[in-house]
Amino acid sequence: MGQKASVPQPGARFQVIGAGLSRTGTASFTAALEILLEGPVYHGGTQTTMGPPTEIKSWIQILQYWVHGKKADRPTMMNLMRHRLDGFVAVTDAPCSQLFEELLEMHPDAKVICTTRDPVAWEKSMSQISNLALLWFLRGVLLPLPGMRHFVDYISVLGKQWFKLYGTKTFDRTTYAKHIAWLQEVVPEDRLVFYDVKDGWEPLCKALGKEVPKDQPFPRVNDGAAIEQTAQYHIRRGLTRWAAILGVIGVAAALQLQIIPGIFSP
Repeated sequence: MGQKASVPQPGARFQVIGAGLSRTGTASFTAALEILLEGPVYHGGTQTTMGPPTEIKSWIQILQYWVHGKKADRPTMMNLMRHRLDGFVAVTDAPCSQLFEELLEMHPDAKVICTTRDPVAWEKSMSQISNLALLWFLRGVLLPLPGMRHFVDYISVLGKQWFKLYGTKTFDRTTYAKHIAWLQEVVPEDRLVFYDVKDGWEPLCKALGKEVPKDQPFPRVNDGAAIEQTAQYHIRRGLTRWAAILGVIGVAAALQLQIIPGIFSP
């Protein structure tokens, strides 16, 4: 997750479906793709938390259609996805990493690249992040913020998507293995690439048919630190907004108390 949402570029050609689970180096992968593909990449975590309110609200709607699984709703869901991702050269991170089948249908020529990580380390990291996302006070603190007031609902529907796919609400190495097996079953072998960001430019450039950038180090983004910074940023915004609201209410109440005695004065 980065600290700034990407801006769509009209006419951009979609090329890569990032199918790696969250916390597998998706932020570094996103930055690398933006360099190699020379266009904006849609990183789900960043776009929904740092983008305009339409981002998170759109994905709640899309995922609700997906979870309900009604055949009649599928064209609407696909159109919403197509509109949301228009102008990007690639997607990474949730929720699109779990929607790669739909994305393959939309972009049959796209390469599917799954970022990987040691399953034990991934399990530990996901558990830490899930605890942060489920803090009991979030709904109240984020309520004054136009987009992030929907964050708890977004996390809820993401959880429903996860359960429908993997049959569990937990993040363990068994689930990680299920995701890898699902990719291998669905995606044609010549279109699927597994990639660890620790390996740097070479394997990624080879998969994309690109030359290794000269004099440009591979981007290393600390996903965990970025997520914590984003959480702190929105919590501060929410508390500041609440302070302003309560301040206005306090002033209004004080003025009202001054006015009321005058009404009953002789």
